[in-house]
Amino acid sequence: MKYRLLGRTGVWVSEISLGAITFGGADHPIYKNLGALGQDGVDRLVGMALDAGVNFIDTADIYADGESEQLLGQAIKGRRRDVLIGTKLLAAVGPGPNDQGLTRMHIMRSVEDSLRRLGTDYIDLYQLHNYDHVTPMEETLSALDDAVRQGKIRYIGCSNFFAWQISKALGISALHDQARLVSNQTHYSLVSRDAERDLVPMAEDEGVSLTVWAPLAGGFLSGKHDRGGVSTEQDSRRVQAGGDFVPFDEEAGFKILDVVRAVAARHEVSPARVSLAWLLAQRAVTSVVVGARKPEQLADNLAASDLTLTEQDLAELDEVSRPPVAYPNWIQAAFNPMRIPAANLA
Repeated sequence: MKYRLLGRTGVWVSEISLGAITFGGADHPIYKNLGALGQDGVDRLVGMALDAGVNFIDTADIYADGESEQLLGQAIKGRRRDVLIGTKLLAAVGPGPNDQGLTRMHIMRSVEDSLRRLGTDYIDLYQLHNYDHVTPMEETLSALDDAVRQGKIRYIGCSNFFAWQISKALGISALHDQARLVSNQTHYSLVSRDAERDLVPMAEDEGVSLTVWAPLAGGFLSGKHDRGGVSTEQDSRRVQAGGDFVPFDEEAGFKILDVVRAVAARHEVSPARVSLAWLLAQRAVTSVVVGARKPEQLADNLAASDLTLTEQDLAELDEVSRPPVAYPNWIQAAFNPMRIPAANLA
């Protein structure tokens, strides 16, 4: 396993991390279709990941109504020092009007609830699961900074934010000498490269790590799906979740998948491994979060860390998946760099 720096923290995290969305939820109307692993299955996957060098595991308080955190906490007993735990908050975790959001009230409650379920006295990376359009960002960041100073949180991050929202948050934190966002968990894959427009340049400029969720587009890039909606594996997440786990142009997606399969055949590996290796070769990506239900799936995903794609592989994958260039990217590129005639220089 290889390791990369988490933002500007100096902390090393495994370039492949384990997602815990498949943990728990056997009786949940949504999460029963995403994994529903019990304690034995969770213990097996977590142990396998840690033994392979994974040191970052990502969950959220909303996953299986908190059961994911609870199962993870049990699974890492005795190995807490080997694991960086990332969890998230925002979504409703109760029926009350204040059981959601990024208010000081909800943050303080959620930190304590996650600590209790995880069975730990600190959270390594506490992430805002999405943007709160109601709560002032100053309130959110102040509450998080207090939790950091109290030692309940080590670092803070976000997920699914616009680049401008992260930049605004960084500015507020700098102004008030508060803990800054060190990471952004974003959706990114060969069939969805929107992050390259603003999030990737922002991350590079500000030193914010990108961790990637749904790197296989809900299982589509595993290559287990054919045109016409036919799946070669009926328990895949895309099938179990009822189709489009993440939105993308499926016609274009199959053209991309054809190239992924061709590259995979050259290396004699799975399409999933190629898709993950492509992400690991992209700018600003720190860690790719993989979710699995079976040990063999996890083993194949972890092996992506050892796959080095050739320049030809990368060029072919880039060509077939390249999105149209959005404004103002194309006009800025046209004027970069500006050349000033030497005669006009003082």
